[in-house]
Amino acid sequence: MTASYDTISTRLDGNVLSATFNAPPINLIGPEVVRDLVGLLEELSHPGSVRVVVFDSADPDFFFFFPHVDLTKVPEYTDEAAKGGGPGDASLGMLFHKLSQIPAVTIAKLRGRARGAGSEFLLACDMRFASRENAVLSQPEVGFGTSPGAGAVQHLTRLMGRGRALEAVLTSADFDAELAERYGWINRAVPDAELDEFVVGIAARMGGFPRDALIAAKTAINAIGLPTPANVRADAALFQQLVRGEGAQRRAAELFEQGFQTRGRTELGLGEALGDLKAVD
Repeated sequence: MTASYDTISTRLDGNVLSATFNAPPINLIGPEVVRDLVGLLEELSHPGSVRVVVFDSADPDFFFFFPHVDLTKVPEYTDEAAKGGGPGDASLGMLFHKLSQIPAVTIAKLRGRARGAGSEFLLACDMRFASRENAVLSQPEVGFGTSPGAGAVQHLTRLMGRGRALEAVLTSADFDAELAERYGWINRAVPDAELDEFVVGIAARMGGFPRDALIAAKTAINAIGLPTPANVRADAALFQQLVRGEGAQRRAAELFEQGFQTRGRTELGLGEALGDLKAVD
């Protein structure tokens, strides 16, 4: 690894790369974060760079670099996303699809909240391990007046089955780690005190295996389990359409009045706040 990034710190330990996201104040995804992610994925797309990548967050309350997208910067971050796949793929969904296909094993280590695009980033990783006491996952888009647009519909339906995917997406509710594990959203819920050691161990184990075997097996499983680019693009287009609609704008405005996208009660308890909104089409 040769590049440095403003919102991602990296550390290479043998064949394992640690990538920690840090975009204060609450790790919202915006153009700077997307620009760094595009650059990192470009580096990781070259075979032989690393064998395993572990993603985590410097923020104990908000996982990775986005509890959800910054609704004030949708055009800016989609422009940056296009640099990862071309103007025709100007969406987080296609950027995350690229993440799923890089020639390295990706592990997400979750503490705090991973909502919306944050959850969809996790779902694009190969494996997800979460703190049993301190992890929360949610796809809140329907509560805003739109639908998930960066992979959740595709991944959750494959992982959970139709009924549970509908429950997760249509309720826009917060799921704790134990329920997320039971439904298949994450691989395992691990006691918080054991999470770091567990992830280090599993990453080091895979990092010691032959690279060609790791990537061949991942590629074969991806061929069965990943959505097609056409399905990812369709979900992204629907999100882009609905998020600009009057209903979504009214609900977002009500949330902003309550302190949305700041480190406060509304953002920390977003699942409950969505259920209490007054703006209804």
